[in-house]
Amino acid sequence: MKFFYTGILLCLSISIYAQIPPIDTDRPDQTESAFLVPAKWLQFEAGFNFQKNNIDEKEYLTPTLLSKYGVSKRVELRLITTLKTNSSVTTFGTTNETGLDVAELGAKIALAEEKKLFPKTSFIFHLGIPAFSSSKFKPDNIAPNFRFTMQHTLSEKICLGYNLGCEWDGYTNDPAYIYTLTAGFNFSKKWYSYIEGFGAFKKQIFPEHNVDGGIAYFITNNFKVDFSSGFGLTTTAAQWYIALGVSVRFKTTH
Repeated sequence: MKFFYTGILLCLSISIYAQIPPIDTDRPDQTESAFLVPAKWLQFEAGFNFQKNNIDEKEYLTPTLLSKYGVSKRVELRLITTLKTNSSVTTFGTTNETGLDVAELGAKIALAEEKKLFPKTSFIFHLGIPAFSSSKFKPDNIAPNFRFTMQHTLSEKICLGYNLGCEWDGYTNDPAYIYTLTAGFNFSKKWYSYIEGFGAFKKQIFPEHNVDGGIAYFITNNFKVDFSSGFGLTTTAAQWYIALGVSVRFKTTH
């Protein structure tokens, strides 16, 4: 009988977890999701990126890691850490600088649910803390950023997401005004793809515009892998990038 009851409890547990929506992530696109991590769940989103900024400069992120914890239905805590390598070609040869990029502490707050033409909306903010970085990548000041993230459900298989916000680099007082616009497509319960435009405007600097796209595969409801790539449309944008990612979540309480 003991094994019988254990079997029933196991089946009930599997059934409960099966009812949880698949993991929703902020990667691989640049458009942050309007959805939050479920309360009492811990989620990790890791990406391995290669980016060619110009003919002489390359950038490696190995990895960039977004850690998220659901405090409640309306609040999610966030920590972004990145191990970065900048590679540059000079007259003296190739120079590589590796270290911890500025760590960002922040939160995502749910503001409104989708209703007719009004999108599901959340607010995200981070503070880049200079003390939590290597000397090579340490800015002069705290580097804040924020964005409003919105999402429309167009059909069972298509959604539209967009972000608007500002970022400071910690070196100047002039913000970069950022935008993203992405169309997402659910081909099945396992496969997702997207195409996106994103960029930034900054005072006295030519605008930065980019396009990218990617795919993701859900190995389980709590485990997802992704691939993405994109390129710049203006001279101020990076020439191109390619990225691989993996995302996983765990429930912290029973």
